[in-house]
Amino acid sequence: MENEDMSGAMKSLDALLEAERAALLTGNLEALGEMVDQKEGLIGKLNDAMPDGSQSIADLRVKVERNQSLLNGAMDGIRSVAERIAALRKVRSSLDTYDADGRKCSVSIDRGGDIERRA
Repeated sequence: MENEDMSGAMKSLDALLEAERAALLTGNLEALGEMVDQKEGLIGKLNDAMPDGSQSIADLRVKVERNQSLLNGAMDGIRSVAERIAALRKVRSSLDTYDADGRKCSVSIDRGGDIERRA
């Protein structure tokens, strides 16, 4: 890769990494999906053209690692929300209690029937 092409690819990747960071910080997950192919292509070009010890690549690597850390945090948050939603669904469909001997029992709640309300 020529020096100008490499410099352009590095600038493009730098800008893309900043956009990715902004999307992670604002929770714009749709934008992240759109950036994946472009990011992979730019990283592939740079990996083929530059030695690992280059300072410019090291600077970009720091940004990639920063964004990866943000992405991991976002994924942890999504998993946490999914677990909470599952727990809330379970609470609405069953009741966990303990019997006289201390054994856990689960009682299903049938929500199929209509409830008559009186004033």
